[in-house]
Amino acid sequence: MEPLHAPWRIEYILGNKENPVSGSLFADIANASDDEANYVVARERSCFALLNRYPYNGGHLLVVPYKHVPDFDGLTEEEMLDLMKLVRRCQHALRDTMRPDGFNIGVNLGRCAGAGIREHLHIHIVPRWDGDTNFMPVLANTSVVPEAMKETAAKLRAALAK
Repeated sequence: MEPLHAPWRIEYILGNKENPVSGSLFADIANASDDEANYVVARERSCFALLNRYPYNGGHLLVVPYKHVPDFDGLTEEEMLDLMKLVRRCQHALRDTMRPDGFNIGVNLGRCAGAGIREHLHIHIVPRWDGDTNFMPVLANTSVVPEAMKETAAKLRAALAK
């Protein structure tokens, strides 16, 4: 058997699962100045995009409004439009840099819907490839991310800067 090394996953594995993040994580990242350390790939007037630290697949992005709201009701029409425009830009950047066969784009609202950070709305953009669901996620509860997040973030930053 060949070992699969993914040392960045230990932070999640050992992290506190009893008390999920309160929602301040995105606010902290929104106000931080080190986009590289936080894997922020784009910033717009009312929202930003970053790589998910615990991705379902390589290139898994989150698009987040700066405004700390639990769902779409807390956003103005302009903020919703900005959010969706950035989702589209991110999808194009992922398509150009990673060449996926498709995407899962979605929002989990509420704990029963799978929201890990319920207090702060965010949209997932997950690139998908034919055959990317295999025995690893199904049997081993492990995803294989083929590129270091730092490299993926740099490529996406460059694509989104165009």
